Amino acid sequence: MSLTIRRARPGEAGLVLSLVRELAAYEKLSHEVEATEADIADALFGDNPRLFCDIAEWEGEPVGFAVWFINFSTFSGRSGIYLEDLFVRPVQRGKGIGKALLAHLAGECVAKGWSRLQWAVLDWNTPSIEFYKSIGAVLMDEWTICRVTGPALAALAEGTR
Repeated sequence: MSLTIRRARPGEAGLVLSLVRELAAYEKLSHEVEATEADIADALFGDNPRLFCDIAEWEGEPVGFAVWFINFSTFSGRSGIYLEDLFVRPVQRGKGIGKALLAHLAGECVAKGWSRLQWAVLDWNTPSIEFYKSIGAVLMDEWTICRVTGPALAALAEGTR
């Protein structure tokens, strides 16, 4: 058994987008995927990338990924990682790949002196919730994620909302 975790490389935006689509299908959110391969390529490999992706390979084949960006805690005064997406293909689950991806990101935080690794999980995803608890994650049930998109985003920007 051979697991490798490496940074996504230019030319792999299609791979990353295919993993995003697999994750969206798993989460029953395929209808929300608007990203194109060009969007992903620009975000990961443009002039000033603000998005990062680590690919997990099992026996040389891509089997999962972690997509993340740097955030900042005003309370700690330090940066951290916000994990936007974590996904391991279903046939490869149970091999420690997800845990290895999280450990990889935790190592990035520790090495850079960053204060936290943070992410969200859907409340119905009991297997993931139990897994996250098992590695020491604290579920912050007192927080609610807020999002403004589409027409509401435009209205807010125009000051009409």
